Amino acid sequence: MSIPALMPVYPRCDVRPVRGEGCYLYGERGEEYLDFAAGIAVNALGHGHPALTKAIAEQAATLMHVSNLYGSPQGERFAQRLVDASFADTVFFTNSGTEAVECAIKTARRFHHVEGNPQRHTLITFNNAFHGRTMGAISATNQAKMRDGFEPLLPGFAYAPFNDLDAALALIDDSTAGFMVETVQGEGGVTAASTEFIQGLRRAADDHGLLLVLDEVQCGYGRTGRMFAYEHYGITPDIMSVAKGIGGGFPLGACLATERAAKGMVFGTHGSTYGGNPLAMAAGEAVLDVIQGDGFLDHVAQMGERLRAALEQMIPNHDDLFVPGIRGKGLMLGVQLKAPADARAFVAHLRDRHGLLTVSAGENVVRVLPPLVIEERHVEEFVQKMSDGARAYVPVADD
Repeated sequence: MSIPALMPVYPRCDVRPVRGEGCYLYGERGEEYLDFAAGIAVNALGHGHPALTKAIAEQAATLMHVSNLYGSPQGERFAQRLVDASFADTVFFTNSGTEAVECAIKTARRFHHVEGNPQRHTLITFNNAFHGRTMGAISATNQAKMRDGFEPLLPGFAYAPFNDLDAALALIDDSTAGFMVETVQGEGGVTAASTEFIQGLRRAADDHGLLLVLDEVQCGYGRTGRMFAYEHYGITPDIMSVAKGIGGGFPLGACLATERAAKGMVFGTHGSTYGGNPLAMAAGEAVLDVIQGDGFLDHVAQMGERLRAALEQMIPNHDDLFVPGIRGKGLMLGVQLKAPADARAFVAHLRDRHGLLTVSAGENVVRVLPPLVIEERHVEEFVQKMSDGARAYVPVADD
């Protein structure tokens, strides 16, 4: 048998973590890594956070799972806390971000169905988007690498350039249900939406009776220094998908919606076997307890500003490698490389030679996604390792 037992759909590297502590990961040979990838923005509280591990252990010993056929005091309590912390009136819990996106798509389409406009089923989405790996999610992106070999894709999506309001508005027709957009694109290159773009989509949705669906799976939940990234833009969405940081490493996601937007989501229209089980709810509440603690989001914003300033100070020292300017918001930052340097190769170089974990993204960008609990000393260590890595990096022909 030539295929490995673990299906080879990831190009797994030689880093093999077996333990984590705070902002560090440790491999099976004892090697230490400064983790500024955080499981791709998942480990919001770092590794082994005592409040999170305690909550999971205690709930696991009490009640892990029951069917959603029964009442859920744990889910009701956590959902109410998310409603209180956001624009939303109601929440559906999922196990992942892509499931939250699927729920958001269904919620938007179902809204127009019960409004008597079933022809309004098309969501306008945006170039370089990443919404997940399910059939609905890959149909919502125009990236060939996501779609190749999976046709026929689902109909009901139209694509416009990101941050191009006029192009998005030009796609509106009688079949349009709304817009679905990442408030800050992650996989696509750590590109933040402009204020004019997001506010323009909100106005257009209101003017045309459409829905604004935000995908904040990566950029939400404190990552940008606000509880949710939309708070930077002075608007509220109708529907929003969140995940990653919401469980701090435990598989958890959520689709949030207003009462109006969710009017079609009645008995039998959606479901999940595991979604919202007591163990997930305990993890979610523990993470939220920390994030809503006094000064936590202020700390994230301060560390984001400190990290951005340190990177901006470093980049001119390596102007042959880095494009000037830092992308993103808060602790979701991106550094773009100049050709012939390649972001994936540079990420591997930082990892293998300097013990620093980052993540590549589109547009030749290195993503910097540390745990939200980083301190000044972690920023200093990161910049030192990044600078040392830049100094030693030599692009090769196959980069």
